[in-house]
This record gives sequence, structure tokens and C-alpha cells, in this order.
Amino acid sequence: MIARLRRSKGEGGFTLVELLVSSMMGVVVMGAVASLVISAVREQPKISKEVQNVSSARWMLERLTHELRNGKEVKEGTASRISFVGYVRRTACGGGTALAASSPAIECRITYECSTTSCTRKETIPSVSTGGVAKQIFSGLASNQVFSYVPDPKKNPEESSWAQVTYVKVTLQLPDPTDAASPLVISSGASLRNATLGF
Repeated sequence: MIARLRRSKGEGGFTLVELLVSSMMGVVVMGAVASLVISAVREQPKISKEVQNVSSARWMLERLTHELRNGKEVKEGTASRISFVGYVRRTACGGGTALAASSPAIECRITYECSTTSCTRKETIPSVSTGGVAKQIFSGLASNQVFSYVPDPKKNPEESSWAQVTYVKVTLQLPDPTDAASPLVISSGASLRNATLGF
């Protein structure tokens, strides 16, 4: 019996202090992991909204620059509005019926107008600047300063007119949810190739 007791003294184990210290360390590590998970879950809606805004802005920018590249002539413009003659593949300006593949595109006056929150697009016949139904195509802007022109008729009205504009730069500023002072900026530009080629 005494021999058994002597052998049991050599067996290892944890003391109460060691168990308490390891438990506290486990609680601290689990607390840190839980706070990271909670902050990630809270930030996810903001990140998703930002990604959605950037994706929508890129789509709008791609659509606008595509139409500008196929444009024929800028009729008028400001920093928040552009009106140009371009080609559309519909049976009527502003209509919803697509043309047959064998039919040529028709000329329409396309107008984009941007406020500090959204952009709209409308189509009319080339000789008319009013009328048409404006459809909102993008929302979530931080500024209405979207369009700039080369050459700019407002800077040199005696040397250039709107018909001479061959390049339009488009800049979309989106609010940054993490820093309100510096918006996210997405920009592109397009030359009116039909204007430069004389079509």
C-alpha cells in the first residue's frame, strides 16, 4: 500500500491556479474573436452598399461612354447636363420596341441630367430639346459636377461651339461611408467618333 502511495506522488496534474489562469486566457481569446466577428457583421451592410454603388456607377459610366462614342454631335451641355445626338436601336425615340437586326439605328437626342443625388436619361427626336420621359438610371451621387468637354465652348465661346466638342469626360462622385470628406471618384471619357469621322 505504501509503495502505491509513493508511486502516485510522481504523477503529474494541474493545480487550481493553473486551471484558473488557462480559463481566463481562454475567455480573453474568445472575447477577442467574438468582437472581431461582431464588428465584421456590423460593417457588412456598409460594405455591401458601397460595392453596390460602385457597381451601379460603373454600369452607368459604361452605358454613357458607349452612347457618347456612338454620338454624332453635342447639342448643349453643362457640368450637370449633356444633350447630344446619338443612335439608338429602337423604332422610335423614347420607345420601347427594339429594331429588327437588319434595320439601321435611328438618330435621337439623348439627354443625361444629374442632380446631387441621381442621374436621369431621356430620348427625344433630334430637333427637339424639350419633352420626352426622363427615367432615373442611377442614384447615390455626392456631386452634380459630372461632365466636362474638350474643347469647352464655355471657356472660348468665340472659338468653339457645342458642335465642335469631340471629347466628353464623365466623373461620378459617390459618398464614402467611411470618410464623408473624401468621396469615391469613378471617371472615364469618350470621344464622339461619329463627330470626328463626319457621319
